[in-house]
Amino acid sequence: MQAWRKMEAGGGLVLENVPEPVAGAGEVVVDVVNVGLCHSDVGIVEGPGEAWVSQIPITLGHEVAGTISSLGAGVTDFAVGDKVSILCLDFDNCPGISRDGGYAAKTIGRADSLVRIPDGISFAQAAVGTDAGMTSHHAVKVAAGVTEGTRLGIIGLGGLGALGARIGVLLGAGVYAAEPREEAREAAAALGIIETFEDASGFAGLNLDVIIDFAGFGTTTAQAIETVRRRGRVVQVGLGKLESLISTNTIVTNEITLVGSVGGVREDVEAVYALMAEKGLESAVEMISFDGIGAGIERLQAGDVRGRLVAAVRE
Repeated sequence: MQAWRKMEAGGGLVLENVPEPVAGAGEVVVDVVNVGLCHSDVGIVEGPGEAWVSQIPITLGHEVAGTISSLGAGVTDFAVGDKVSILCLDFDNCPGISRDGGYAAKTIGRADSLVRIPDGISFAQAAVGTDAGMTSHHAVKVAAGVTEGTRLGIIGLGGLGALGARIGVLLGAGVYAAEPREEAREAAAALGIIETFEDASGFAGLNLDVIIDFAGFGTTTAQAIETVRRRGRVVQVGLGKLESLISTNTIVTNEITLVGSVGGVREDVEAVYALMAEKGLESAVEMISFDGIGAGIERLQAGDVRGRLVAAVRE
């Protein structure tokens, strides 16, 4: 079968012929239907993320959804034909990081990392739900503690931020957003966002309980700290820049809580799937071909993507 693989340190993705995987004890083989392209894969291909992977060569792709085609010894909770996604629970149990991933026709999933895909949810949405959905839900519900009536600010309406904003709305929050792209601001009302500003300075005077920065471009973090209410909370998710100059004076005198949030847990993915099935939560998805994965990574690196890219591996 063919797979998009990182073949050497410092090298890009190459489409290679590889043997089909065989499930070991406690594992299943998943026939990949859709796989999401994540910006962290850009970091693995071209940046510091290369240090995350446990082996090279490796097949990338950690947003995986498909059907089980074979079972390894000891797997009793799943059956051939089950629709599942594979969780990236940590760097030691993650497709495309600790073992070959989903940029291929088939991949291995450990039974303890599988989540059933509920009826009515597409493989494309399920794939995105394992990463963008999980990360956004964890930031909004767990790290930010959003509940009904929370006054929530969202910085950045990209793939994660738009999902996070919509999740906040579905949880009953009053949501405001900051986004420099005009087309994204124009689409914000459809998400249920009350008002959208060009940057987070527009949050001043709104008395927001919590601001989640899905952009992380340095100045955005500083603006969040300056505009959240006294004793409010700022949740940092985005890593557009790896450093930010912030006012410790504002943090101390206004008693601001600043926390980081990365990834999530199984319960976040299950909650996202429930919101998809019951309340119509969707990610903005652009479908591409399997052969287009290499070019898709280049588009992500260039910032030429709105929403999430998802590759159709098979119909």
